Amino acid sequence: MTTPTTPSPSSSSESAAPPTETVRLAAVAADLQDERLIQQHGIGGAISSFRRRVRAGDIGSLPVIIGLLVIWVAFSLLNPNFLSSTNLVNLTLQCAAVGTISIGIVLVLLLGEIDLSVGSVSGLSAAILAVGFVNLEWPLVLAILAALAAGVVVGLLYGFLYTRFGVPSFVITLAGLLGFLGLQLWVLGSTGSINIPFDSWIVQFAQQTFLPDWLSYLLVVLTVLAYAALRYGTSRRRTAAGLSALPVSSIVIRSAALLVVLTVPTWYLNQTRGVGAMFVLFLALVVIMNFFLTRTRWGRAVYAVGGNVEAARRAGINVTQIYVTVFVLCSTFAALGGLLAAGRLAAANQGSGGGDTNLNAIAAAVIGGASLFGGRGSAFSALLGILVIQSISSGLTLLNLDSSIRYMITGAVLLLAVIVDSLSRRSRVSHGRA
Repeated sequence: MTTPTTPSPSSSSESAAPPTETVRLAAVAADLQDERLIQQHGIGGAISSFRRRVRAGDIGSLPVIIGLLVIWVAFSLLNPNFLSSTNLVNLTLQCAAVGTISIGIVLVLLLGEIDLSVGSVSGLSAAILAVGFVNLEWPLVLAILAALAAGVVVGLLYGFLYTRFGVPSFVITLAGLLGFLGLQLWVLGSTGSINIPFDSWIVQFAQQTFLPDWLSYLLVVLTVLAYAALRYGTSRRRTAAGLSALPVSSIVIRSAALLVVLTVPTWYLNQTRGVGAMFVLFLALVVIMNFFLTRTRWGRAVYAVGGNVEAARRAGINVTQIYVTVFVLCSTFAALGGLLAAGRLAAANQGSGGGDTNLNAIAAAVIGGASLFGGRGSAFSALLGILVIQSISSGLTLLNLDSSIRYMITGAVLLLAVIVDSLSRRSRVSHGRA
């Protein structure tokens, strides 16, 4: 884990040193080669570039996608109901709450840090929602805002302690795990459990709200059009600047592939209840955070700090601001995930945010491709990772296997993901792509 404290003059040049000049030049040459292949050979060049990147260890989300397909095929062979539309609808709804929490975990992992308290923060936000809305009879919107504000305050506290005193994030958030669990119990009071009315819109949103078929297809089309327009705009700007860019044919084929990837599962889910509004919210948060990470100065700064904090500081990046904003976002996503979980359960109790919530949120980010070493990963890591975890859980439930098996399998998958990340990192270094 990195810390924001400035290294001593005697060690800063070594501990914060960037990759060697040879490695750096090799990485630049490899990127230029990729651009030339795509520009000169179109789709064929893109395929050749992808193969070369895989050989160099730059495998991205490929392992988790392959693993997810293997899991689905295995469980569908063991129980045909696994891939039924009804079960997949339930699976998507189960992904939303913990997946939202995992988005925040991805952000802190990009900095090479960790937040162990997201489960307790989500439970605290659920308690604030239930007490405010049910016991104190606040308007539901006010109770939700109060719960989210608690997440913001927690993130500000973590950011202050980390940047001001240099306390490792592991220690800060471990203390937060215990402290905010105690605060959650205090907020709930002696009853320990508060039911949220079923007719409240947050419960209806989490349990019963599904998109009409036409709206789900419209969102798919709009998403593909936005993707194509974004790619085309980027290509035109690069061409105007004299840089290599994706040809129009490549953009069209990628957009068509995306259309198929989104339309087929949407059609299948619509065979029963359809696409849940809560899952759509989760997907929207993933897309929004991916946009901010890849298309804004703040996002580039997050990757820079995660890659080399001292180099980022010397480049003029406000490192303190990056750490604080990321901790705030992580705790806020945890609070929002707690609200979604409370709505789906229609209650807040002493077990809210407990159990395996914390571990699943962290495991999802790592399994989805976020590196524990910092600087690598994307918001889509949360989506892929939580799909893997919930698929394992759903499949084992259909097979009537004990939860102990689920824990062991999830732990094995997590360990495998970390091993793959470590090996690919070594390969990138040896090929000059670190």
